[in-house]
Amino acid sequence: MKAIEFRQFGSPDVLKIVDVPTPRPGKGEALVRAHAIGVNYFEVLMRQDRYAVTPELPMVPGVELAGVVEAVGEGVRPSLLGSRVAVPMFAHGRGSGGYAEFVTVDATTLVPIPDGLSFDAAAALMIQGLTALHLVRQIPPRNKTLLVSAASGGVGSLLVQLARKGGAGAIVAVASSEEKLELARSLGADLGATYAEPEWPATLKRALRGGGVDIVYDFVGGDFTGTAIELLAPGGELVFGALGRFALSTRQTESVFSKNQVLRGFALLPLLDPAGLRADLTALFRRAEEGMLAVTIGGRFSLERAEAAHRAIEGRQTTGKIVLVP
Repeated sequence: MKAIEFRQFGSPDVLKIVDVPTPRPGKGEALVRAHAIGVNYFEVLMRQDRYAVTPELPMVPGVELAGVVEAVGEGVRPSLLGSRVAVPMFAHGRGSGGYAEFVTVDATTLVPIPDGLSFDAAAALMIQGLTALHLVRQIPPRNKTLLVSAASGGVGSLLVQLARKGGAGAIVAVASSEEKLELARSLGADLGATYAEPEWPATLKRALRGGGVDIVYDFVGGDFTGTAIELLAPGGELVFGALGRFALSTRQTESVFSKNQVLRGFALLPLLDPAGLRADLTALFRRAEEGMLAVTIGGRFSLERAEAAHRAIEGRQTTGKIVLVP
């Protein structure tokens, strides 16, 4: 089978297509043929060796895919053959191996995909969907004014919708272009600004009539965090999910504390358990299938063009979810 591998850190060009043996399902396992493979920003950081943890090389990245069960191992019911399933490898200790035509996984970890939901949408609703769902669950938005970073991205586009349905008072979107802001507005954001505008915090302060936001959802990190806290109201909360990119200075942190503001970290994996994961994904799939949750697919690349997918994400050329298609 074909897979994507990198043997050194660097630019997207280090991603190479390789021929490797197709795995065989062992006892309790299923072999799944991939139809849509999720591409995530943290995989870009891993390839650059900029992630919080340096991966071992060589590496086949990828931790989420949607596809069809092609074979089953001993102890797995044959009726599973031909099933459309989501494979949330990230939630079950599998930190790599998804950029491939086939994967073998514990059959009990598979989540059925409804007939009315595309493989692309199922891939988009795994890491990003669960992240958005747990954000509104952990930090309820009801009657609050929110600022959502990267509001047209995979997490942001879903978070805007779930926050709106969760009773948010006002949703402020920040994105890298006017086109992306339009997408965020179409999904439920009330107002916004682009990073490209040097004085975007001042623009938003005027729009907020001098007030601040109650919650900042920050999945960008770096310099953005320090700028975003300028918009945080006294007693407000900054939720930080950009692992490895926290860059507040001591002075900025002390300023946060002096205003009774809260810095809160967010990590998805510790919040997941097998039963809850299955229930949450099933609920997200059902909402999307019924049209209650819009899933934005920002680009589909063949598996062989994984480097182009990474390049598009690095260049901030994408919205929503990017998928690879074997």
